[in-house]
Amino acid sequence: MTAFTVNLNSIIEITDDQFYQLCRNNPEIKFERNAKGELIIMSPTGGETGKQNFELATDFGIWNRQAKLGVCFDSSTCFKLPNGADRSPDVA
Repeated sequence: MTAFTVNLNSIIEITDDQFYQLCRNNPEIKFERNAKGELIIMSPTGGETGKQNFELATDFGIWNRQAKLGVCFDSSTCFKLPNGADRSPDVA
């Protein structure tokens, strides 16, 4: 997967609300932000990666249903990390 990092900090500092709206207004594009506030544009995964991610999420979901330890999220979920980054893991 290829990612493009765009540093807009010299032009604009994107707030959390603006980042959310950017993501909502462009659902076909997967955006993330790193700890420096730089915008990361993620390319789509290929078939093999998509298959592996699906298998991982399925296994994770089955394990969690049996263990009853919490909730699971897929790769479309964006998390605000303690360092300020907004990232979407393959499964969480």
